[in-house]
Amino acid sequence: MSVFQETKLLLIDTVGLSKDALHIYVGLIVFFGTALIFRLPLRDIRPWCAVLLAALLGEAWDIYDTAVIGAPQIYAGNWHDLWNTMFWPTAIVVLARFTAVAER
Repeated sequence: MSVFQETKLLLIDTVGLSKDALHIYVGLIVFFGTALIFRLPLRDIRPWCAVLLAALLGEAWDIYDTAVIGAPQIYAGNWHDLWNTMFWPTAIVVLARFTAVAER
């Protein structure tokens, strides 16, 4: 098992979250963290792109690790993880860009 997979399992065991919840939290941490560090408004697409990049890299690593151990690839699971990671950052960007509240 790779260090990446071991770290994910350690996080799941330590914080008591499911794998799905972990994807959601990591996506939000990357999204808000990028916006905060670079002082970007939430309507800016760059924090969303940071989440997408992190999610794609994580799933690529999962696919690689699965291939290394010779297990069958289940791409629906990778899609599910991407969906979980990207849903709330996408909803926040859309709301920030297209609602009057974002202008106040």
